[in-house]
Amino acid sequence: MDSIPVTRLLGELGRGDETSEKVLLDAIYRELHRLAQRAMRGERDNHTLQPSALVNEAYMRMKSQLRHEWQNRGHFYAVAARMMRQILIDHARTRNTQKRGTGQRMEALRDTDGQFSCNPEEILGIHEALQRLAVMSERQAQIVELRFFAGLSVEETAVAMEISEKTVKRDWSVARAWLAMELGKA
Repeated sequence: MDSIPVTRLLGELGRGDETSEKVLLDAIYRELHRLAQRAMRGERDNHTLQPSALVNEAYMRMKSQLRHEWQNRGHFYAVAARMMRQILIDHARTRNTQKRGTGQRMEALRDTDGQFSCNPEEILGIHEALQRLAVMSERQAQIVELRFFAGLSVEETAVAMEISEKTVKRDWSVARAWLAMELGKA
């Protein structure tokens, strides 16, 4: 992630500095677009929602929250990733893609150097399992969200969550195993 002072801009906006919003949007758009591209990497080619539209929708939903206190840029991007995930889930529900594959959903969570793919019908099953995981371990659920939906690397996830890379790797491994078991039941 680049060195643009996103944390400072978020703080200024939170204190009511109206001019910070335009500067902030210019500063974060490229990173949000990268997150959107990662989130949509596994989507079908003819998907009706494009990365730019996903960024715009996420930004519009987050706009009311921009004046809130943000811990840091990692916190901001984690919320953005969660918002994009919710938009994709809403879109999948709207498109009536609740059809589930037969035992192939867990392939989407296989770790291949940060490259993930997911069929549209898999998103809802993973989302539902992730909600159940969050009840048991919010941190593990957040790691899956950042790694899978936002496509962040282990290093980026550790920075965003302010935990060690070792903890990210351990929780990512445990969460994937638990999700594989859960998704195998469906």
